[in-house]
Amino acid sequence: MPTWFIVLIVIGVILVLIIGFLITSYNSLVTLKNRVEEAWSDITVQLKRRADLIPNLVNSVKGYAAHESGVFEKVTEARSAVMSANSVAETAEAENMLEGALKSLFAVAEAYPDLKANQNFLQLQQELVDTEDKIQASRRFYNGGVRDLNTKIQIFPVNLVAGMFGFQPKEFFEIEDMASVENPVEVKF
Repeated sequence: MPTWFIVLIVIGVILVLIIGFLITSYNSLVTLKNRVEEAWSDITVQLKRRADLIPNLVNSVKGYAAHESGVFEKVTEARSAVMSANSVAETAEAENMLEGALKSLFAVAEAYPDLKANQNFLQLQQELVDTEDKIQASRRFYNGGVRDLNTKIQIFPVNLVAGMFGFQPKEFFEIEDMASVENPVEVKF
């Protein structure tokens, strides 16, 4: 077998390995990116569900404590901020604001024993607790996906493929107020 033929075979094998690596790396990056986007979609669904519960909750409390308009305005503003957020960072900031507003709302509700016994209010409270749990689970899933994608983008030699195809690191969905993480919104009466 001539030497040039062996060299041609070696070059062909190297090219096949490089192309295989590029395809595998690209596909794994696309898969991770899609998982992150799906996880973010799950978060937005749960945030919307919670945002839909809040007006009913406010109306329930308003029936007992109509004079607490400042609290209701804060909750409404915070809800609007969450719904209009366009990025992970904006959503996290709006979430912090909403958690604080909900704490104030529940502090007001605490002063009204009849409200705490109201079945509609109790049902809304339970739905809110369920939604908060789903939001936390969705956050963990999203942040795990972001961690995996960002790690893959930074590891050599996949970082070369990521750079060639424009893959960018994603933001974690973090809550600035660590006290809120350790002591979530208390909705138990």
